[in-house]
Amino acid sequence: MIPLHPSFDEERGFIAVILSWFLSQLAKVLRGWYRDKKFNFRWLFDTGGMPSSHSATVASLATVVGLYYGFNTLLFLIVLVFTMITMFDAAGVRRNVGRQASILNKMLTDLYEKGEVPETRLKELLGHTPVEVFAGAFLGIVIALLTCHA
Repeated sequence: MIPLHPSFDEERGFIAVILSWFLSQLAKVLRGWYRDKKFNFRWLFDTGGMPSSHSATVASLATVVGLYYGFNTLLFLIVLVFTMITMFDAAGVRRNVGRQASILNKMLTDLYEKGEVPETRLKELLGHTPVEVFAGAFLGIVIALLTCHA
């Protein structure tokens, strides 16, 4: 496949996608540091929170592919569908699983307090709100545009 813009530097595309993921995760670390007044390295690789790094990464990827090969190509359509599925999953399925985990944790707490079961909590922050998904997608698109056209 011949790129639409031969002067487009592929390395910038790689940098844009990786930078989108990193900056969205870094934003979560900084928010947690500000909120909790402590640094937790695990936040850099944790799921959930604002902005969605899943959305930032795939939106950046779709933007890079569109800029490089054109927004009216089959390759862009494939990446766009992948992007939409990922974003829907982040805001839909994974968010509902997190809600279920919250309810199960409350049930486990009740059973633990009665001495009927050992306390083992489930991870609740798995998905994203629609705003977190939109913010991540916006961040990814902006980073791709700035990185690829710099």
